[in-house]
Amino acid sequence: MSLRPALATAAGAVLLLLVAAPSAPADSAAAADPKETVTIDGTGRIASDGTVTLSGTYRCADASGPAFVSSTIGQQASGVRHGIGGTLAVCDGKKHSWQNMGRPQTGTASAPLEAGKAYVEATIVELHPVGGLPLPRFHAVQDKQDITLTKS
Repeated sequence: MSLRPALATAAGAVLLLLVAAPSAPADSAAAADPKETVTIDGTGRIASDGTVTLSGTYRCADASGPAFVSSTIGQQASGVRHGIGGTLAVCDGKKHSWQNMGRPQTGTASAPLEAGKAYVEATIVELHPVGGLPLPRFHAVQDKQDITLTKS
């Protein structure tokens, strides 16, 4: 097997794992250090153009590769989750704030987000180098926290 197809396959696997980051398996959360946390503020904002702003705090330590706070939002009416941005995380063991902004794509399968009740998931994921490939390592996960989405 030549190197090019092998690298393309590995890169595709990493991309697939990163897309699934907010839905980390339960054992990933259980394996995380209890000192590593991610929280979600109880209120998010939605602008008139549909841009959503989510925020909270995080704490992580000992990252040997780049780490990010990723977030998704959904509303019960549609059942669809939307990825909202990603913030570079500083994993120094100290508490930091995060804020992600993004404008969800809407189409035939997904209604636009509206002000009101919503749920948010947030994850700290590191691109941990293993054998030269950056594989995801989960530091903290916050599953389906209810928030209020307000117009800004």
